[in-house]
Amino acid sequence: LLESKWNVDRAFDAIEHEGLTWMAGVTTMFADMLQSPRWESADLSSLRFVNSGGAPIPVSLIQEYQAKDIMFCQGYGLTETSPGCTFLPAAFALDKAGSAGRAVPFTEVEVRDASGNACSAGVNGEIVVRGPNVTSGYWNNQAATDAAFSPGGWFHTGDIGYLDADGFLFIVDRLKDMFISGGENVYPAEVESSLFDHPAVAEAAVVAAADERWGEVGHAFIVVSAEAGSQPPSAAKLREFLLARLAKYKVPQYFDFVESLPRTGSGKVHKVSLRTTGGLGAHANTSPSDPTTPNTDNSAPAPAAPPKDNA
Repeated sequence: LLESKWNVDRAFDAIEHEGLTWMAGVTTMFADMLQSPRWESADLSSLRFVNSGGAPIPVSLIQEYQAKDIMFCQGYGLTETSPGCTFLPAAFALDKAGSAGRAVPFTEVEVRDASGNACSAGVNGEIVVRGPNVTSGYWNNQAATDAAFSPGGWFHTGDIGYLDADGFLFIVDRLKDMFISGGENVYPAEVESSLFDHPAVAEAAVVAAADERWGEVGHAFIVVSAEAGSQPPSAAKLREFLLARLAKYKVPQYFDFVESLPRTGSGKVHKVSLRTTGGLGAHANTSPSDPTTPNTDNSAPAPAAPPKDNA
């Protein structure tokens, strides 16, 4: 069943009335279903497994589907790889929850450090791909082709990930979304996944904000869940929640509470908009996470004023 646009109620109707056994979507769609008041009572018994790609999926979201006996399978790829690189079969959906799977047939996937060396298991690096499914280059753009490929026909995806000891790929974030705070790499997808664990958070997006001392700090945009009602969590409470899960330098300095996040046509969060517009003009609701709490154990207090439009 193909739909012209995403509608969460239409998705529930289709599953219940058409007996759908499989559904493909992006993170936003599966989060919308989970946040819907229909989630608890909907008849999803026909749905055997779902397939997602396009963005990292919080493991806590995956587990909510698994609790309904729905296997959550992920894949990874790009337009330049026609498009698949890896896939996680249903047989591994429980043991490797959160993984994008192993390389598809005839395709090689490696994770490399900044020097071009293969990373050890569990170590983050750039994902590179080689195979007959990979494009030979960009049309009439030799400079872009040269920048994207290294010797041996390896295509550099611009994505950060790691391979576990069994060769399963885990996506960490986009290389361009990563920022550096006080000399430490911060991957927004990791922070977003932790925020999603909070029961009052329906959606979250984290981008970099300029900071005079640390270079960059995190700026989180939060969509509050319906269950939170008129009592959304404060920035201080969210910071406290995150400090129990993440290192201090990863915890955002600023929080905006917004009604919705800007999206692309495919449903992905359009982070460029958050960086360039200051989050939908939402800075009236911006709160420093805690101006008295240092960014790291040896830091100075965070600035009291929020970043402006160049965040």
